[in-house]
Amino acid sequence: MVPYLKLNNGVTIPQLGFGVFQVPPEQTQAVVEDALEAGYRHIDTAAGYGNEAGVGAAIAASGISREELFVTTKLRNGEQGTAAEAFEASRQALGLDFIDLYLIHWPVPSQGLFLDAWRALEKIYAGGGVRAIGVSNFLQDHLDTLLAETTVVPAVNQIELHPTFQQAALSAGCRGHGIAVEAYSPLGRGSDLNVVAVTTLATKHAVTPAQIVLAWHLGAGNIAIPKTMHRHRMDENLAAADITISRDEIDTITALDSNARIGADPAKAAFTQM
Repeated sequence: MVPYLKLNNGVTIPQLGFGVFQVPPEQTQAVVEDALEAGYRHIDTAAGYGNEAGVGAAIAASGISREELFVTTKLRNGEQGTAAEAFEASRQALGLDFIDLYLIHWPVPSQGLFLDAWRALEKIYAGGGVRAIGVSNFLQDHLDTLLAETTVVPAVNQIELHPTFQQAALSAGCRGHGIAVEAYSPLGRGSDLNVVAVTTLATKHAVTPAQIVLAWHLGAGNIAIPKTMHRHRMDENLAAADITISRDEIDTITALDSNARIGADPAKAAFTQM
């Protein structure tokens, strides 16, 4: 029931996935097993989360064929200079022959390494270790530099995106280059669920505010990766794929943009653990 989007290299990705940011490593296998049982086929992790092994264990235990699954992981900031080795460590931790999508987690412009990292990802992609490569938290100037200096156009830019922080110009710039926009913190970490426009539409459609926001993401063409550790919320979020809201209703939520960033600013973020 989850729609798929075609990336710029022809690979298809489930438009609604399951994120494991801040899921404790010791709980990750059980949480991801629940998500897979609920019906998710797109799992998003990262080396910096410390839980790739749990994701891999859940996949192995699920019995679901590899071809049905779409697995994303990300390059840790402190490993941009050794991306090939970092990729192999992630692949081994996940226990997979290949990864579906590999992202540079943050540009960290102060390091000056993201171009080198991207060139390493291009080689991994050419060698078949990953089906698609992309970036995360890249602002327009980072993308402009990447596009001017390298060969492969990123398939995805995963960015903070929710009703009160939409990065509309960046999203439009990505789409203009054929780069799919993927939203992390798609519910604004819960803060956007109490906005009157959202709760009003939820009441109108007899659904939850989270389902309305996710339906907005899907209607706007975003890939969304909500995170929860509770099975009933997993089911609730996944059911958003069955909800259709009108263009006017999409526009009502789009009008909520207030430039309210929750996470770190990619222009300045320089932590190495992620």
